[in-house]
Amino acid sequence: MTITGSGPSPLRHPFGDLARFRDRAALVTADGQVTYTELADRVAVRAEAWLDCRRLVLLSGANTVDFVVSYLAALAAGCPVAVVPGAEGHLAAVIRAWDPDIVVRCAPEGGAVDDVRRAGSTHHLHPDLALLLSTSGSTGSPKLVRLSQDNLTSNAASIADYLGLTDADCGITSLPLHYCYGLSVLHSHLSVGVAVALTETSVVDRCFWELFEQAGVTGLSGVPHTFDLLDHTGFADRPLPRLRYVTQAGGKLAAERVRGYHRTGRRSGWDFYVMYGQTEATARMAYLPPDLAEEWPQAMGRAVPGGSLRLEPVEGAGGDVGELVYAGPNVMMGYAEHPRDLALDAMPGELRTGDLARELPHGLFEVVGRSSRFTKVFGLRVNLDDVEAHLAGHGITARCVGVEGSIDVFVTRRRDLRPARELAAGLCAVPTWVVSAHRLAELPRTPSGKPDYPRLGALAAVSRGHEPAPQGVDVADLCDLYARVLDRDDVTANDSFAGLGADSLSFVEMSVRLGERVDPLPSDWHTLPIREIAAGAAHRSRWGTSLDTTVLLRAVSTVLIVGSHVELFDLTGGAHLLLILAGYNLARFHLGAGASATTSARMWWAMVAVLVPSVLWIGAVTLLFGDYDLSTVTFLNWAFGSDTWDDRWRFWFLECLVWILAGVAVLFASPRVRRLEARSPFGFALGVFAAAMALRLMLTGWTADDIDHYLTPYLLWLFALGWLAARATTLQQRLLVSLLGVIAVVDFFGEPSRERVIWVGLLIALWIPAVRLPRAVAWLVGVLATSSLAVYLTHWQVYPHLEVDHPWLALFASLAVGVTYHSATKPLVESARRVRRAQRRVPTVPIPAPGSSTGHTVGASTRTT
Repeated sequence: MTITGSGPSPLRHPFGDLARFRDRAALVTADGQVTYTELADRVAVRAEAWLDCRRLVLLSGANTVDFVVSYLAALAAGCPVAVVPGAEGHLAAVIRAWDPDIVVRCAPEGGAVDDVRRAGSTHHLHPDLALLLSTSGSTGSPKLVRLSQDNLTSNAASIADYLGLTDADCGITSLPLHYCYGLSVLHSHLSVGVAVALTETSVVDRCFWELFEQAGVTGLSGVPHTFDLLDHTGFADRPLPRLRYVTQAGGKLAAERVRGYHRTGRRSGWDFYVMYGQTEATARMAYLPPDLAEEWPQAMGRAVPGGSLRLEPVEGAGGDVGELVYAGPNVMMGYAEHPRDLALDAMPGELRTGDLARELPHGLFEVVGRSSRFTKVFGLRVNLDDVEAHLAGHGITARCVGVEGSIDVFVTRRRDLRPARELAAGLCAVPTWVVSAHRLAELPRTPSGKPDYPRLGALAAVSRGHEPAPQGVDVADLCDLYARVLDRDDVTANDSFAGLGADSLSFVEMSVRLGERVDPLPSDWHTLPIREIAAGAAHRSRWGTSLDTTVLLRAVSTVLIVGSHVELFDLTGGAHLLLILAGYNLARFHLGAGASATTSARMWWAMVAVLVPSVLWIGAVTLLFGDYDLSTVTFLNWAFGSDTWDDRWRFWFLECLVWILAGVAVLFASPRVRRLEARSPFGFALGVFAAAMALRLMLTGWTADDIDHYLTPYLLWLFALGWLAARATTLQQRLLVSLLGVIAVVDFFGEPSRERVIWVGLLIALWIPAVRLPRAVAWLVGVLATSSLAVYLTHWQVYPHLEVDHPWLALFASLAVGVTYHSATKPLVESARRVRRAQRRVPTVPIPAPGSSTGHTVGASTRTT
């Protein structure tokens, strides 16, 4: 049945007449801005087609101007709008469940397409109904929250009030707009005429921070997962002079992390707000004033302006703990589980949150658990949130679910399986066989970033044989691959290769193995989260392997070095090209996700990876054969060696690499330098190259003589050139680097063949990001590239015995010995990596849960999935 409208509806202004803010910026994108006058005009034009009658509009979420215009137009036309994520499968599920009258698809790249499914409406719609949102972030759920126009405007006003928003502020969509928290940022800013920067990029992307600075953003919002990502990007060291406040909601942040962000904000000039809310109350119900965060970091805050909080007694929860109840004008009209519910009257303005809390001084409240997060084991009532907190206090990140009689604990590190099981059993005072521990590549989250407990419950049921296993995803396979190559067990789908602190040697192995799974291999894969790379994991090549070009160049350079020394051919310059590639890889791995406080430490450990096998080999040769002296072993030949070529100069490349890495590590120990590099990565690299060229010209002029070809100060420009090449991301920048590189190389050595090898290698690295090779060839190239350091070290003691009578055998024997030595010393380098990771871990102080007991019970073997 189609119910036609009673006549045209007057245009309603959801947050007041937007045009009253005139020429203020309303929406800011990388392509420009939209003023409030322009936004009001676009909304009015868009709403005109929907004014004939009230219809149910389904709108796919996207952080774009077209989404905002369509969303505001639906509200202005009086049409209830259901906002959902834009994935086509989700849209189809919601269309089946709710039969909307109009479907609007907004693409992330811009544009909106209307699918008008009927002229009128087939639904009875309550006159106050304005917005429908999913309660859990799962669009497949039939349960939606019904929100009125008053719910939206009252909550927007209270948020703007306690944040003190003014026309000098600017927000940014660090969260999706289909999520109530992200939508509340838009509401609160539009209600007072404040700008919002729109972006689909993540906080780990450089584009996000470029827009952040371009728009002059003053407020940043995030859920706990957002702050996990920020911790990996060096957020605390970013120069953000206009940032005024940071807000956190969407889940509980550990008290020490709250204190940490509060202190960082105080040092940097911004306030940190912990907030609490639910979709059922539009978005925000409570906030923690920044001046109370140091003393009460465990609190979720006090009621927002216009609202109130109280505790309802709960049997068995403890004397001071009760269910948190909120009252205020932002409380929903009620739930809708069927289209007929869209006509229901509003429920009383009070919300039983389902959260257990206790009251603190200053009108604050602390959430201690979820009423649905309890289970009974042997008649004992177990708070699963307490179990998670107890494990976190012992350095174990875990998620817990339970059915009556058992508890399931999920972790991501293999070494946490047994202690998690024993600690959980000890806390609950139950036998260990009651607790099952499982390892996952990552702990699943809902689209809004919250722990996905329903999925964990399904996995727990599978492990007991109660249900069929859910369909697997490629992301787990990639996480396992990263874990094997990097020899670590804490890899998650949100990690990137650069963010995991990897080096150029593991990069070679990873790029070869990853190229077998992903086609084509993205040129910036080393900075991408595993989750994003997994999207291409199903598209495997039928022929060959996609291989990073720098891996091939590294292998070719190694062969050129040995082959030239054996005099099979006269193609020198391989070692100088390797120095360019070293600078290229420094920018990719150590600075790929942005310089941070850990950058210097990572460079020192990169030096260790070079020094360990080098000092062992050179020292052993010195002791056994006396070929070298102490200055060679200590890489000080540049200071104490001869001013003419002799055997002690054989390791000039390693000397250059070690001392340049040391210098860059010292340079990036300075926060000011890190801020300069973060502000303009290409400009900073260009400055380093210019300084290195100036040093070269001052020391040796344009053309170097003899031993100058091998001295660190004279060759610093090659390393800087590679660094600059890695930072060239636009066509204009690559053209500039190509020109500068060729000019800088020509006539420096006075050897045209050597110079051609160097600048041809540079141009290939710049313009050809990946190549395709047969799998067997790609494997061989990977082996040679990974062993390049070892081959360079050892070939001096191999080829002289064979080069006269068997030059080809000399070449292959040198390569084979180098590969063997690399395999022999690899465990030592991996041990150094593990030491480094152990030093980087921040010790945690155990936080006993209320009423917890201690003790460990050793029982049956741990089950894993």
